[in-house]
Amino acid sequence: MEKVLHVQSVNDYARHVGASVLHPLVSVIHYDELEQCHHALCEYGVYGLFLMKESPYTISYGGGSYRFESGSLMCVAPGQQGGVTDDGEIIHIKGWVLLFHPDFLTGTHLERKMKDYHFFSYYSNEALILTPDEWARLERCFAAVRKELEEFAGDNHLQAVVIAYLSLLMELAQRFYERQFQGVGSTEEEFGHKIDVVLDRYYASGQQLESGIPTVRYLAGQLFLSPNYFGDLVRVKTGGSASAYIRHFLMQKAKSMLLDGRSVSEVSDSLGFEYPQNLTRMFKKEFGIAPSKIDRNGTY
Repeated sequence: MEKVLHVQSVNDYARHVGASVLHPLVSVIHYDELEQCHHALCEYGVYGLFLMKESPYTISYGGGSYRFESGSLMCVAPGQQGGVTDDGEIIHIKGWVLLFHPDFLTGTHLERKMKDYHFFSYYSNEALILTPDEWARLERCFAAVRKELEEFAGDNHLQAVVIAYLSLLMELAQRFYERQFQGVGSTEEEFGHKIDVVLDRYYASGQQLESGIPTVRYLAGQLFLSPNYFGDLVRVKTGGSASAYIRHFLMQKAKSMLLDGRSVSEVSDSLGFEYPQNLTRMFKKEFGIAPSKIDRNGTY
């Protein structure tokens, strides 16, 4: 049975790797400075930002494994697990980690925005690969937070200042991910074609008759992406949501079938809707009219 480090406090991890305890709810660790650092397979009760340089170690992360080939940023959230089981080996890695407890965000604007930062639930192969300039900008933020914790521990403004730095880190990560999305593999047209192929295969196999209309999670899985990464990639590539992309695909199929003279009920069953009224609701949202108008008149 693997030995798991339960990181319920940010300093559970700091103590494990031999780093200084700076604050009860926030920890900033510079791996380069550690002399007695050990591996840790962690179960997190806190948020973590891992800004890593090249490492010879392969870690588990986000349901898979990952080896740092260049400057990378990985993010974890409470309830996730990752790392390498501690086998007693002293390790030497380069980079930073910033951990913060959810309680530190209570009542702040950042607490309300955390749900928008989907990169906390991306898979291992979706880590942010940083340019040297991006790495340097993030590192300056990590170093600035540590300086605040070291020099202004009892200051009345400490929380507000650190929250400001955390907000900046989140927005920079968001921006850098959007840059990464733009360079992922294909143009908008090519990316759309990949999704269409999965959707066409789904219907050609009759899977909708058993499982209903395809979901964002299904499409993401077929493309070996996490649902949130897939959704963000669709948004950057197409300007719309993944659910809107699926809706458009389905409604184009529905319109063609209706123009061929099939009834709303037949189309609903064929596409995998549970009830015809669900098709009607989606059709109205897409085209602004009821599908029965096409059904009766052959046009819209």
